[in-house]
Amino acid sequence: MAIIPSFPKRSEVAVESTWDLTPLFKSVADFEAALTDVLKQAQAFKNHYEGQLETTETIQSAIHALADIYKLVSRISHYAFLPVEANRNDQAAILRLQEAKNTIQQVNKLTAFLRNTLLEADDHILDELVAADDRLADYVRQLKRDKKIYLGKDVEGALQEFAPVFGQPLEIYSQAKLADMTFPNFTVDGVEYPLSFVLYEDFYMYHPDTAVRRAAFDQFSKTLAQYQNAVAQAYYAHVMREKAEATLRGFDSVFDYLLFDQEVTREMYDRQIDVIMSDLAPVMQKYITHLKEENNLDEMTYADLKIDLDPEYSQPLSWQDAENYVREAASALGEDYVNTIGPAFKERWIDYAKNEGKSTGGFATMAGGVHPYILMNFNGQLSDVYTLIHELGHAGQMINAEQHNLYLTDEPSLYLVESQSTFNELLMAGYLKQTQEDDRTQRFARAQMLTNTYFHNFITHLLEAAYQREVYRLVDAGKGFTAATLSELTLKVFRDFWGDAVVLNPGSELTWMRQPHYYMGLYSYTYSAGLTIATQSYLNVANHKPGAVDDWLNYLKLGSCPVVDAAKVAGVDVTTAEPLANTIAYLDQTVDEIIAYSKTLAKTHSKVNAYVHAQTKAKETVKINQQQTNREEH
Repeated sequence: MAIIPSFPKRSEVAVESTWDLTPLFKSVADFEAALTDVLKQAQAFKNHYEGQLETTETIQSAIHALADIYKLVSRISHYAFLPVEANRNDQAAILRLQEAKNTIQQVNKLTAFLRNTLLEADDHILDELVAADDRLADYVRQLKRDKKIYLGKDVEGALQEFAPVFGQPLEIYSQAKLADMTFPNFTVDGVEYPLSFVLYEDFYMYHPDTAVRRAAFDQFSKTLAQYQNAVAQAYYAHVMREKAEATLRGFDSVFDYLLFDQEVTREMYDRQIDVIMSDLAPVMQKYITHLKEENNLDEMTYADLKIDLDPEYSQPLSWQDAENYVREAASALGEDYVNTIGPAFKERWIDYAKNEGKSTGGFATMAGGVHPYILMNFNGQLSDVYTLIHELGHAGQMINAEQHNLYLTDEPSLYLVESQSTFNELLMAGYLKQTQEDDRTQRFARAQMLTNTYFHNFITHLLEAAYQREVYRLVDAGKGFTAATLSELTLKVFRDFWGDAVVLNPGSELTWMRQPHYYMGLYSYTYSAGLTIATQSYLNVANHKPGAVDDWLNYLKLGSCPVVDAAKVAGVDVTTAEPLANTIAYLDQTVDEIIAYSKTLAKTHSKVNAYVHAQTKAKETVKINQQQTNREEH
């Protein structure tokens, strides 16, 4: 029987499976009132402080007042964009989001004078701020760094005016992908299947039927190809803007400009890509070959990369079961941590319904002064728990960081941001390995960790990063690119990593069209960087290294701490390749364990088959003998 997904309308899903936005605002009317109120607050802030920032006490008061304004901005932003993520067919929500963006842009302009004034102030004034209030240390440290690239209030103001325009390439890409692309149905064995961008990314890419999976990929790719030139042009506009600003701010390379805010050296960035491309590639080629063999595929094509090792294995579970799994796995970090993320369930922080128009994948975001919100799609399978605990890892970090830092500086570097979430996935894998006895579940725990946690972060996004690096190298060299150029770069990266283990069927070269990460600076490589820190920290905890749990909990409390210093708090030295080497060794060991479990299961299956065959043979012999006896008696 064909498996064809269908989703209810947003109005038809159970309320308890959706998030509760009333802690942000009780009603749309309250939200509309807040739009007016925040502009009044921003104007009052400007009237009160502009030209008056002459004493430490006044500056300190202004910074904290600004933090309060931006907590309200955060509530406004979340109330506006969360409904759109939950249902992109909600036109009223889309209009509210546009209104909120316009309001926030005005707030940014009204309050920009504070940062500009402090960027032009002498360092001794900034030092006095820290002496008076140590919660301002990260804020002041960032100001001192930003002085090096500050262009003056007039130029900075002009750039601020153009900020909405600078964001348009991503908006154009998103509209093309989610609104304009029309995917025709495809047919396999006489059955017609519907297709959309979301259906392919969330469903057909993992489909257990090889014919359906490959046919979906072919049709998906044909539609992508029709838009490749327009999408490439939007991307070109984006990177040209980045290069222009890099030059304007005094950077010789766009890489240095994009890594500046992350507080990451070029060496750390390149090492993350180079080591994985060279040292992890053989490990994953070994695994992907095993995956092909276990699924009895004629060849492993690019369209087959995301299939399950054991597609017939299923552990259905309820939402309550999922909560229980999370609580048990997270208990390794102690009761306080479990209590920090626990309210997510009873207070409806999580939108796990599946409905038309809902965004794919999952995310966690923190509404300032309220609590985190999480989006995911729950299919009632054990594999969903990995997504759930991943996003709750973000939530736990966000709560801790907001409690222990100034609101304006409570976000960690992009280099670190995926570490807290992937650490939680490792906790789940470890919990399953410790509590499940049967070989099949043991193999599932390892394979799920590999194909979900690591494949997603260490391979999918890493290969994106390797491709993106080649694009920026062209830009730095003063060269342009077309859709054909981007496809060629993509194929080269894939060939370098997968070698002969994967057949790159037509359409694989268009993978550069499928992610928005390229419009977010050097983001893609940070997934593997964060997971490297998470893996080393998890191994420290799993191996009962003294103080490892406390190190991790202290790490969760950090805000915009420099990357190297933050990683040291977690017990990891990212100035060397050792954590990355340890992570790759752990993955190699995991692949070997998966293969060993497969062999054990194959032997067990063979013995069962032999036993069943023997039993059947014995029954047939008895039946024949009985028939012979009956004939003789007759």
